[in-house]
Amino acid sequence: MRAVVWHGKKDVRVEQVPDPVISDPADAIIRVTSTNICGSDLHLYEPLGAFMAQGDVLGHESMGVVEEVGAGVTNLSPGDRVVVPFQICCGTCWMCEHGLQSQCETTQVRAQGTGAALFGYSELYGSIPGGQAEYLRVPQAQYTHIPVPDGPPDERFVYLSDVLPTAWQAVAYADPEPEGTLLVLGLGPIGDMACRIALERGVRQVIGVDRVDARLDRARTRGVTTVDMREVDDVGDAVRELTGGRGADAVVDAVGMEAHGSPLVKASHKAVSLLPDALAKPLMTNVGVDRLAAFYTAIDTVRRGGTVSLSGVYGGMADPMPMMTLFDKQVQIRMGQANVKRWVPEIMPLLTDADPLGVDDFATHRLPLEAAPDAYATFQAKEDGMVKVVLKPGMDARDAVA
Repeated sequence: MRAVVWHGKKDVRVEQVPDPVISDPADAIIRVTSTNICGSDLHLYEPLGAFMAQGDVLGHESMGVVEEVGAGVTNLSPGDRVVVPFQICCGTCWMCEHGLQSQCETTQVRAQGTGAALFGYSELYGSIPGGQAEYLRVPQAQYTHIPVPDGPPDERFVYLSDVLPTAWQAVAYADPEPEGTLLVLGLGPIGDMACRIALERGVRQVIGVDRVDARLDRARTRGVTTVDMREVDDVGDAVRELTGGRGADAVVDAVGMEAHGSPLVKASHKAVSLLPDALAKPLMTNVGVDRLAAFYTAIDTVRRGGTVSLSGVYGGMADPMPMMTLFDKQVQIRMGQANVKRWVPEIMPLLTDADPLGVDDFATHRLPLEAAPDAYATFQAKEDGMVKVVLKPGMDARDAVA
């Protein structure tokens, strides 16, 4: 089959790789019909490259049609249409039963000290081949799937794999009151969708912050008050001006380690990335420091007694935290990988022809799988108005939409 394969930092290629096969009774094989490029894939594209191996298949936002099931999977049949959550989880352990599927005790990657195994996300999360491919092996398939009906286009449902539950959890953890203000830092796919969800849930004022024209324009058309970082001297002052001097009741950081700013830390990331993997890994896992510009902005802009919800990925182990400010402002912080299946029952009723969240046209680019290398480069550079990419295995290049 054809698949998007990692070969080095900023070097992904589409190559022929062996077809996946059933290797455990709990497996299923899915023929992929749509698979997305996620913002967190860009971490593997460069800063987390030390944890990747040549030949790793990327991708964790996929859906398709069941081709084959293992003997232990009794609730799926060939021909079923399913979305595949980005995390692999059993559904029966204590964590899964308590809505913490991202911490599944059956698939935790204990050798790395991390939570549930993830598709296509390096040795940190199990080195499981990802879904940017023509076919995908799904472990723990009896639970690691979301059944969806035939008929509507893939874009109606494919974001259940990650974008929708991640943004939903970000807003749920922020827990803004209907008469309050939610500030969203970063208007990439997760931040954009978090704004839409907050507005749909009736939050009075939603403010979005970014520096990319295409992202700001998309948010404005949905009724979001926007702050262009290029046009203000200080984001915190701009937000306080919009909130009567108090600050936002809740803040979603949808940026994470890729934040602009922190030039010294950015330089250290570059330096570490040049080291051999054997040296880079312990530095990143034991003394790694993130680019914390977005998190510091969240702390500055949230009102006293407010909540910061982190959905942007961070990976540092020695991040300097402004504890005095956090304590003095009485800030609550909630964070973590989205527990996909916990939120699906709340999201699914919104995936109708009425399309209140705008999922049907959420993608800015629909491209054939073969276009993935160029799409990764464009997405990282935030060029061509690219906010969300859906890759279509089998799509003819002439049918691409960009």
